[in-house]
Amino acid sequence: MTDQPEHLADQPPPPAEVILVADDDRDIARFVEVNFQLEGFQVLVAHDGEQALVLARQHRPDLALVDVRMPGIDGLELTRRLRSDPRTSALPIIMLTAKGLTVDKVVGLTAGADDYVVKPFDNAELVARVRSMLRRAQEFREVSPLTGLPGNTRILRELSDRVRSGTDFAVCYIDIDRFKSVNDAYGFGRGDEFIAVLARCLHQAVAEQAEPPAFLGHVGGDDFVIVCLPDQVRPITSQAVEDFEKAADDIYDPEDADRGYLEIVDRRGNIQRPNLVSISVGVALSTARKFSDPREVITVATEMKNVAKKEAGSFVAYDRRRSR
Repeated sequence: MTDQPEHLADQPPPPAEVILVADDDRDIARFVEVNFQLEGFQVLVAHDGEQALVLARQHRPDLALVDVRMPGIDGLELTRRLRSDPRTSALPIIMLTAKGLTVDKVVGLTAGADDYVVKPFDNAELVARVRSMLRRAQEFREVSPLTGLPGNTRILRELSDRVRSGTDFAVCYIDIDRFKSVNDAYGFGRGDEFIAVLARCLHQAVAEQAEPPAFLGHVGGDDFVIVCLPDQVRPITSQAVEDFEKAADDIYDPEDADRGYLEIVDRRGNIQRPNLVSISVGVALSTARKFSDPREVITVATEMKNVAKKEAGSFVAYDRRRSR
């Protein structure tokens, strides 16, 4: 068995995912409860829609299994109420429908359900559907809505995998210089355009590299991370910088792009003239030092990004310091 760094080996297991089962048939509800507990899930059981609403709001389950036909608040109305409540609006919902009632399936999906399973159902299929839905929901939560790129959770998992593998890797921490000046001059909507353009340029530069594929993630705001092989750093960053600087010129107002700087009036009425944006990249290399924790990698890459920011224009700063 591969040895793991002590800090990774000692991490507690993740908490069990919570499933809410809403079904007025107590035998079916009990059957589902027992089987999902055997699969390692925590299960909440409600026998009517009102009780299910209370449990969903109190416990914030990871997924709900909802029977269509329940007295009082039925499964369709329960789904509508869950979708309209900000606390539960993103909750994945699988409808349990009677065999042959196609109308239940259509109406259930229209009400906001994500999937349906027909009764009587096979337990193995139901568990597989639930796991698949939870996996998709997790992937959706980890993606930046602006760029469509993996977010912080996925980035940390990628770094942990690289550290644990013991193979050579490089981490590039990238952001836009003077990005605040763009927001101050044009507003956050235009600022988002610069972020989206940088994401496209980075994605294109990463995609054009030979195997193995590099990983690209969006930390948030104008910050991005690339995890790749050490010899991929230079071609990726060179292409990304060149493409971004060309594309950024088209986002500025023409007069600002022509003169090469912005004019911003500060709170005291003074005119500030910041230069146009550029890119700073900090690079941490596992070939220079051996990392035992993904947080160490991030710290080094951040330090080097700050070094790059002290240089004029776009700059890539490598960490050449050696481990003792």
